[in-house]
Amino acid sequence: MSTIRVDAPGLQTTVQDLGRHGFGTIGVSASGAADPVSLRLGNRLAGNLQGAAALEMTLVGGAFRFPDGGVIALTGSDFGATVEGTAIESWTATKIRSGGTIHFGPTRSGARSYLCVRGGIAVPPFLGSASTHLLSGLGGFEGRALQKGDILHIGLATGPFCDAKIDRRTREQMLFRKVLRVTPGPQARWFSQAALSAFYATAWRVGEQSNRMGLRLGGAALERDSESAMITEGVSLGAIQVPPQGAPIILFVDQQTTGGYPKIASVISADLHRVGQLRPRDEIRFEPVTFETARALLAEQEKLLASEEIILR
Repeated sequence: MSTIRVDAPGLQTTVQDLGRHGFGTIGVSASGAADPVSLRLGNRLAGNLQGAAALEMTLVGGAFRFPDGGVIALTGSDFGATVEGTAIESWTATKIRSGGTIHFGPTRSGARSYLCVRGGIAVPPFLGSASTHLLSGLGGFEGRALQKGDILHIGLATGPFCDAKIDRRTREQMLFRKVLRVTPGPQARWFSQAALSAFYATAWRVGEQSNRMGLRLGGAALERDSESAMITEGVSLGAIQVPPQGAPIILFVDQQTTGGYPKIASVISADLHRVGQLRPRDEIRFEPVTFETARALLAEQEKLLASEEIILR
């Protein structure tokens, strides 16, 4: 079985797939890739099933040696990848020779880059998923971020190498968007009209303490119109909670599964992958849409992701 050697791990590099769904009732969040669209497209280029495990790098990438060579695809943000000083094109299937080492630097665009390798990263599944959940130390490679000297095994691949890339228009359409579309949250009526207007008018800044569990936003303090006390209830990916101090938090892939703060809105499913590319100090705004529009946008996105026309050969 071919391997990858970690020569430098980067800031926070983990093994991620599309997550473990259906275990929220026992307190286990889905986890998975912060930008699942980039992961799915990278796996298509690498010749894998769309949910194959890959490496997710955050803000600063590492260096990874391929003793036996391999076929890779880099998607998501641009981390300035090179092999022996030669730049590697993102969104393209690329052959790596035996002994080749890929070097990544700091991000040049969004927050996360994905290294997909033909055959996928082979790690023991936890609850049916290879994803790393850092807070609980479960899944992925020993339940943690990668460290120098780690040896990762590559799964078996079938079929010949196929030179392919993702259409540029598709990349631009899918990835970066600083206006996130949202539907009303279950406690939206707890907020005054002034607070709701401020929520949609404010340019929110992503806080330094943001992580895969949640993105803390800085801006206007949102005041509740209701003094009702909440009973802790289940929360969903993309829900926007408002704690007592009034600064919203977008619950993200490693979220807690219950919460007692009112939820003013929820990021629509078609925009969740864009949340995964937000960096500290990025500014975002929110745009309200109906539930019907949210469903239509997701259906449109899934149709595009499944299309053969987005792959150029």
